[in-house]
Amino acid sequence: MGKNDKKNGCFHLGRIFITHFGYAFVCVYGLEKDIFIPKNKTEQALVGDKVIVKIQNRLEGQVVYILDIKKKYYLGTLSLAKTASYGFVQADNNYINVDIFIPEKNFNKAKNKDKVIVELVYWEKTSTHPLGHIIEILGVSGFHKTEISAILIEYGWPSRFPEKVEIESKKIPEKISLEEIRLRRDLRSEITFTVDPFDAKDFDDALSLKKLGENTWEIGVHISDVSYYLIEGSFLDMEASKRATSIYFVDFVVTMLPKILSNHLCSLLPNEERLCFSAIFEINKKAKLLKSWFGKTILKSDKRFTYEEVQEIIEKSSGTFFEEILILEKLAQKLRKERLDKGSINFNKSEIKFILDGHHNPKKIFLKKNKMANFLIEEFMLLANKKVSEFVSIHVKKKLSTYIYRVHDQPNSEKLLVLKKIIKTLGYTINLRNRKTMAYSMNSLLESVKNKQEENLIITFAMQTMSKAKYSTNNIGHYGLFFDYYSHFTSPIRRYSDIMAHRLLDIYLKNGKSPSKEIYEKKAEHCSYKEKIAYEVERVYIKSMQVKYMECIHGNEFEGIISGFNEFGISVELEISKVEGIILLRNMKDDNYAFYPTKYRVIGEKYGRSYHLGQRVIVKVEEVNIEKRTINFLFKKNLNNEYNNNSSRK
Repeated sequence: MGKNDKKNGCFHLGRIFITHFGYAFVCVYGLEKDIFIPKNKTEQALVGDKVIVKIQNRLEGQVVYILDIKKKYYLGTLSLAKTASYGFVQADNNYINVDIFIPEKNFNKAKNKDKVIVELVYWEKTSTHPLGHIIEILGVSGFHKTEISAILIEYGWPSRFPEKVEIESKKIPEKISLEEIRLRRDLRSEITFTVDPFDAKDFDDALSLKKLGENTWEIGVHISDVSYYLIEGSFLDMEASKRATSIYFVDFVVTMLPKILSNHLCSLLPNEERLCFSAIFEINKKAKLLKSWFGKTILKSDKRFTYEEVQEIIEKSSGTFFEEILILEKLAQKLRKERLDKGSINFNKSEIKFILDGHHNPKKIFLKKNKMANFLIEEFMLLANKKVSEFVSIHVKKKLSTYIYRVHDQPNSEKLLVLKKIIKTLGYTINLRNRKTMAYSMNSLLESVKNKQEENLIITFAMQTMSKAKYSTNNIGHYGLFFDYYSHFTSPIRRYSDIMAHRLLDIYLKNGKSPSKEIYEKKAEHCSYKEKIAYEVERVYIKSMQVKYMECIHGNEFEGIISGFNEFGISVELEISKVEGIILLRNMKDDNYAFYPTKYRVIGEKYGRSYHLGQRVIVKVEEVNIEKRTINFLFKKNLNNEYNNNSSRK
């Protein structure tokens, strides 16, 4: 590289991002647009590598030197040649566009179709594939446990606890001392029960109800006192802090705490004495809060309910504790109505659920929406989270008391305008005049699409306009809930943020000194970061299960709705299962199609046939790739029975 080249700005340093089609873009600090790199000019660069690029014409360039390799280790599946003298590892990462060559001497006992971790050794200039060495075998690709292990490794999440953590957890005494019981409010005689999903193993919240007068009740929201067992600075505490959250798969949980704690000592199991941190409220028949109390308690849950059981009790007005449940349900309805009337946004998106066969493979996908049983629990958990946060922020006399808030900033105005444009193409609108009209309008929109085919699509777009909620010691309120003060307090078995909230509240109840805000802000940032990773792990897992399900019905046709576009294809979400795949534009042979971003549609250049968001189509499952977690569809039929002419491009 000569001096004149540097002076003229022909060479630039940046990170490369390679598409699964082979061409790439290099992001260079200071340039408005990324530099496009054609497929045959990426050299031996892989996604994320730091490279030097030579610009050849405008913003098209060529990789001339690789300065720094971002990643040396990859997850993938080994495919052996017929002679078994060599093989290739196809990496799980969608953006690695080459397979890794493995000579027989580098198999390390791996067999065909094994999921492996491979180390990049070298990439010859004349070779089309990098050379690799297998360093770990996870198991047979496609097996349930293998795929879970692969996803966890891909995101750097530990699947096991260190031995010193396991040893420390086993030393915790099961019996609660009399001295500890005397320090707590005794609620063991109160009617108390838990409500959780049918497959839950850890029960960290319970409700109690006691009638005080003709129209007043005492309602207890009781949360497992995990902080009692997690001594600050212990191995257990440091590991929980490091993980910061649990990760939930269909039939398996990677817990934040060892199972002796999460499923036993800290779990509010029926007929077992358990230590809790409680928020107890006196409420009248109008759901008006009269008094609040916060403190350490001991209780014994009388019953473990599932959401389905409570829903049946609500619908039939009969069953165990039906009188208590119906009172709580009526109060929850009033709390919910008041919250929504004030401007809380009501996102009630369906959850994707799976029914597995005996080999842990998905045999059915279904959607589950929250019902009144879910709302009952949700409202009282929201009440506890809100009131605990208010108590620390308003009623604790110490100025600037450190606390962990769950904050949610206002949505980006540009994103809201984009949402308005998108939903306009689907026949809907939204009023963005101010915060309150936007909230009412958003709730009206979500209500109007209920049970319609485009419901999931519009909820997804609406949620994408929202800022991401996070943890912070700097309170800015919670925009989505329309709360001035809000914290996470009710799930300490699975969230470290809640453990910190418990500890801080306990300090203030004992008139203790406020801890360092800076230290807790770093912890809050870490919890937000780990939450983001956990969400991504769960999202990838759900996608992998959907792909595995679709593999069994390869070649079938389904009705779906167009859910998105990019320059390569049309995304389609299947109506029944919400599985999403892509129709590649290059496979649509009846015309040359192009994506028009400002119009949110794809249009044929010759005949003007147009495909828009929300359009109903029939597609055929063409290709399913479990390793890449991708599904390709073939377009079969347009169900809207109309095409827009090419005037829509004007």
